[in-house]
Amino acid sequence: MSFSERTNTIRWIIISVCFLIISLILWNTYTFFQIFKNEERLKMKLFVNAQITILNANEDSDLELPLQIMNNNTSIPAIVILFDKVVSSNNIPDEILTNKKKRNAYLNKLRNENEPITFEYAPGKYQTLYYGNSGLLNKLKYYPIALFLIIVLCVALIYNFYKSTKMATQNKLWAGMAKETAHQIGTPLSSLIGWVEILKTEDIDPSISFEIEKDIERLQTITDRFSKIGSVPVLEPRNIIEETQNAYEYLQSRFSKQVSFSFKAPQEPIYAMINPTLHSWTIENLVKNAIDAMKGRGTLDLQVEQDAFLVKINIKDSGTGILKKQFKTIFEPGFTTKKRGWGLGLSLTKRIVEEYHNGHIKVLQSEIGKGTTFQISLNKKVQ
Repeated sequence: MSFSERTNTIRWIIISVCFLIISLILWNTYTFFQIFKNEERLKMKLFVNAQITILNANEDSDLELPLQIMNNNTSIPAIVILFDKVVSSNNIPDEILTNKKKRNAYLNKLRNENEPITFEYAPGKYQTLYYGNSGLLNKLKYYPIALFLIIVLCVALIYNFYKSTKMATQNKLWAGMAKETAHQIGTPLSSLIGWVEILKTEDIDPSISFEIEKDIERLQTITDRFSKIGSVPVLEPRNIIEETQNAYEYLQSRFSKQVSFSFKAPQEPIYAMINPTLHSWTIENLVKNAIDAMKGRGTLDLQVEQDAFLVKINIKDSGTGILKKQFKTIFEPGFTTKKRGWGLGLSLTKRIVEEYHNGHIKVLQSEIGKGTTFQISLNKKVQ
């Protein structure tokens, strides 16, 4: 058995034991409730017998014990009714006894708590005792609910702790992998830079070394991106229009002509606190995701707009669209609709926008078969 399987087995054993303990507590509580309820009914039957004794008493009757039984009831609300009139009562407010409407409502409440006891105090003459649960019994009745809520809260806290710990571990893992990737790329990249310098000394077409330099520069950008994962990036005031347009036009020059690109933005610059390397990565992820959704053919529109406090970047494609129920789940790690891919692109994009740039990203709108619009919102920097 592997470590993960053994861990899962132990976890399920602990969960099963917890549920067993909870079930036993609830069952014992229910049992105690029924025992106390039966004891209170026995007390009320004694109360009835005392009432009968008092009603049938004469000058020679010893009423000390019956009166003691009735007067000692200080916890159970009880009322004796004869032809809609109150004969005697215990532990019931006067405002209920003197108001017929309130009294009838209260009698219905008592009837729902316990079955009334109808007794014959004289041949052919009957009275009815209505009684409710004592304060202790009511507390015991609601105890399982309170216990259940406490258990739910504890389970939620444990789950949240477990999930947070797991996410923290995953974040450390991804950050470590990203930094290691950047380190591994750096070694051959340095070598490539040296080879390009050698090529420049040879009698070859200069455009060849120029294109290679552009690809090396691109690899350096990618390395820089990965090296920033897991660390706090440096933000600086940049013209968001210029930075977005540069990333957008770079991708435009490298994709098929079957994709129609368009870019709209205000003429005046808009500044925001961003990390240029990570911002270009955000635009690249969204553009590539849009092109994949269009299967390499369609229209892709990027529009920059602003209001008093925010600059908004809308990326609209004419792809397959997204179901409304997936608007949030598409940003979760591992979620993907592609046959190939790890489902990290949009998750990473969300992290860059919201955690590193203090912005917000969402699916602005989407329609199946017609396309999707993603929107990035960033805080403007006041000049």
